[in-house]
Amino acid sequence: MVRVASERVTELFGLAEAEAAHGPSGYTNRYVALARKVGMRYNVRLLPEYRELYCRGCSTYWVEGRTVRTRLRSGRRVRTCLVCGRSRRVPIRPAAPRSVGDLGAPSAVVRDDGALAEAPVRVEGDDDGEEEDE
Repeated sequence: MVRVASERVTELFGLAEAEAAHGPSGYTNRYVALARKVGMRYNVRLLPEYRELYCRGCSTYWVEGRTVRTRLRSGRRVRTCLVCGRSRRVPIRPAAPRSVGDLGAPSAVVRDDGALAEAPVRVEGDDDGEEEDE
């Protein structure tokens, strides 16, 4: 029963997304309310991507600019439902630190004296592992 309920929740959110793409409709909110009801009855947790798509207060399917306002404030994403006025604050995770090798493109290197220097460029197809300067 749990597997059937989770499939039904996924199907209902898909229907809500399809209806929202066509324009304002009362069906989108009904699909979300049914999905939540099925999830609660069979104790099925909603996927994280589904939890971001609706208002927990009034079960309104959120469409940017039409039913929800999103603001970035002091390290948080604040989403305010334009139907019931309930706001939801989610912390913004900082991006994972990236090393120079992860960037994929040659970058400038700062020397100890503060001047910029060209980074050595590796030529692809060069199997001996030596670096060449251009």
